[in-house]
Amino acid sequence: MVSRKVCIFVDGCFWHKCPKCYKEPNSNRSYWIPKLDKNIIRDKKQNKLLKKEGWKVIRIWEHEIMSDIKKTVKKIETRVQK
Repeated sequence: MVSRKVCIFVDGCFWHKCPKCYKEPNSNRSYWIPKLDKNIIRDKKQNKLLKKEGWKVIRIWEHEIMSDIKKTVKKIETRVQK
């Protein structure tokens, strides 16, 4: 079997600040906003490191799975075959 070196992340819409779904929290903002921003920074660093090591990185949003799993699977298949 040939290794394709594919890494798939399913990012929570709140935790990774989905551009479609994310809404800033109303309470304890001084805690949440920096915490969530750190998640985004970590995601970018992780993507860069994995790509440098020859991995294909695919990120899927939580809402994509929840709304249309068949479409999401097709999206993953298409990206894996590139």
